[in-house]
Amino acid sequence: MEQRKLGDRTVGAIGLGGMPMSIEGRPDEARAIATIHAALDAGVTLIDTADAYHLNPGEAGHNEALIARALLTYSGAADKSDVLVATKSGSLRPGDGTWHQNGDPEYLKAAAKASAQRLGVEAIGLHQFHRPDPRVPFADSVGAFAELLDEGVVRMVGISNADPAQIREAHEVLGGRLTSVQNQFSPRFVSSYPELELCAELGIAFLPWSPLGGIGRAGDVGTEHAPFQEVADARGISPQQAVLAWELALSDVVIPIPGASRPSSILDSAGAAEIELTEDEMAALAVVLGD
Repeated sequence: MEQRKLGDRTVGAIGLGGMPMSIEGRPDEARAIATIHAALDAGVTLIDTADAYHLNPGEAGHNEALIARALLTYSGAADKSDVLVATKSGSLRPGDGTWHQNGDPEYLKAAAKASAQRLGVEAIGLHQFHRPDPRVPFADSVGAFAELLDEGVVRMVGISNADPAQIREAHEVLGGRLTSVQNQFSPRFVSSYPELELCAELGIAFLPWSPLGGIGRAGDVGTEHAPFQEVADARGISPQQAVLAWELALSDVVIPIPGASRPSSILDSAGAAEIELTEDEMAALAVVLGD
């Protein structure tokens, strides 16, 4: 698989989002682990998770622990040492389907240490602030991640769901050590394109979450966005692959992290890394951005 730079690491150009394997509608553990193993076999070396990816009360970190078990039991040809697990803290799910934020610095530092324990690592490869908490100054929350970086609890730091001003502020608070920004981005949700452009300017990895439109909508991406279906039909590929190939072509800092809960889904997504769209195809798809 094509490789892309993420901080001081290189990872496969397509990552794996772990959330669908732990929230509502999640598969049984055997299928979830088979999905992660299939991703590794396909050359995926970035797996994204969060301590809030769980379903029931009292099971915070469900997805982190699942990924740790999948890596431990993997016996395929891929080198597990190449895998970068990126997790997040700062969001909570009490178990009733709602999401809440907690950007308190002391909480974030404790959450990072708990995540490292669940992942079975001495230091988290990439730790991300999940979402700004309006009750806490953004710089204070990011400052906790700077401390974790200095203490060696985490190796790289990212932020998620941030606007351009927050990206610049985090980059400053971290002393130029901001590694990644994870925002929602897809043909259905292009309002994060300015953040993508800023990341390209700063040389920071941009990780689109829900790059195919979100859980329950990925299967309709060709129907909802006809230009991608047209490109897919002409090439004999899936519209999902056309979307991911388009995102990859927007900038070499882009590393989509499509979620999956079955092997076939991540195998299809991984195939997008081998697709190079032409200038004419990119021009036809530019309508999505309003160009």
